[in-house]
Amino acid sequence: MFSQMGPRSANAYKKIGVETSVSHASAHDLVDMLFDGLLVAVRSAKAALDAGDVKTKCANIVTAVRILEEGLKGALNTEQGGALASNLLELYDYCVLRLTQANARNDPAALEEVLRLMEPVASGWKQMGQAAEAQPAPRLRAA
Repeated sequence: MFSQMGPRSANAYKKIGVETSVSHASAHDLVDMLFDGLLVAVRSAKAALDAGDVKTKCANIVTAVRILEEGLKGALNTEQGGALASNLLELYDYCVLRLTQANARNDPAALEEVLRLMEPVASGWKQMGQAAEAQPAPRLRAA
């Protein structure tokens, strides 16, 4: 009655799973997913560059740039975030520049630099979420 699941079916289920997790995620979790996606894309671009796979390298760098430009930069609130948000905006812009240079020059060092810069930021963001989850909910006093 059912055939074996092929790659197309698996991708459809994967897409549904991602859409479901996104629709139920908190704002913090969404940014966490963006960081995860960024790091995966940059690592994949580096692996593709090392393997001489130009098409895959380009596709992953484009993904990483889009995550930075459309996702992470879009999530910043520079009015409320003050200097931290401004510094992150500058960091994201610098990473976009380095990714563009990595793509144009086939420069693995630029990809490694983006990873060195973004891994601590992603880790810190994840730790903030874990710390917030670990705190007990505030008690409400009866009026």
